[in-house]
Amino acid sequence: MRQTNDTRPVVRILGTHGVPANYGGFETAAENVARYLVDHGWRAIVYCQTDHAGPTFEDTWQGIERVNISVPDKGWTGTARFDWISIWHAVRRRDLCLTFGYNTGVFNLIQWIAGVPNVINMDGIEWSRKRWGKLRQAILYVGERFAAWTGTELIADHPELNTYLQTRAPARKITTITYGAHPIEHASSAPVRELGLEPDGYLTLIARPIPENSILEIVQGFSARKRGVKLALLGNYEAASDPYHRAVIEAASDEVVFLGAIYEPERVQSLRYHSLGYLHGHTVGGTNPSLVEALAAGNPVIAHDNKYNAWVAGAAGLYFSTPDDVDAHVDRLISDVDLRKQLSENALTRHQDEFTWDRVAGQYEALLRKTLARTTNKKRA
Repeated sequence: MRQTNDTRPVVRILGTHGVPANYGGFETAAENVARYLVDHGWRAIVYCQTDHAGPTFEDTWQGIERVNISVPDKGWTGTARFDWISIWHAVRRRDLCLTFGYNTGVFNLIQWIAGVPNVINMDGIEWSRKRWGKLRQAILYVGERFAAWTGTELIADHPELNTYLQTRAPARKITTITYGAHPIEHASSAPVRELGLEPDGYLTLIARPIPENSILEIVQGFSARKRGVKLALLGNYEAASDPYHRAVIEAASDEVVFLGAIYEPERVQSLRYHSLGYLHGHTVGGTNPSLVEALAAGNPVIAHDNKYNAWVAGAAGLYFSTPDDVDAHVDRLISDVDLRKQLSENALTRHQDEFTWDRVAGQYEALLRKTLARTTNKKRA
């Protein structure tokens, strides 16, 4: 319950599964932005999807206020129901909203009609991803249009997405704010060894195993010859049920290690920190959290050659278009110690210049304060 003498600015954060972050990139962003805002004099209220028995309840976690809404279904229907309940709850309080994503962008019409300011992070071009299927792609396309129309301010996480969003909304209401990562300055090697790997004896690839992430091309290129190092793949590969997964497994040499899905932050950080380098095949979207986290660990990068990856990794990367390119770049990275050192230094510099959470969350705060000021001025006019 808010005290009547509490003059702190308020923001309600919607669109994620909530805090603490243990689901994905948006949850991590919501947690880090909320922490920063609380430390800088805000009330940050995060809506959390839970499966508890009973009605909605409010509590506090590490200074962040939470609205816990019980929606056990974690699928699309559950997400839609959770977003619907969250938006109605937030609108009745009439506080500034910060929404991550536009999966249910049609619902943002509620805030627009009620005159509640809503800053929306527009994510990547989600509707273009073939993995969703045509029905979900259509839903996302409509959601993107509604979010772009109704959002008070829009956030693009990459300059190229800013350009794209200008085909959907006026440039004046679009701001580029990237994704962040905490620097990994030290990590135990024990989790690496427990997985049968040796520090500096492997490369990492952390991605959902789908064609748009170029995993088959990376595995083909890596497996073209004996390397003397491993390629550690994180993710669930189910050869019996997925033709693409089966193709990746069949293309893999005996130096490719399938580690399965690993979610524990300490183990992932250890794998990144002790890796010779990071391979990144994403072809769609804006600033990818996994690539940013690789830079924060000082990983030399071998990335698919496209405008998204090239801007994020910059001089920290070698860029490929074909499996032959992967083959050549892996060979260079393994054999050239000076190259690895230079790319690693470039990665740390790139992270420090653009992708720290203090920088990113500070940009969120500046945009939120600007939105609040505009809203206050309109009310006075």
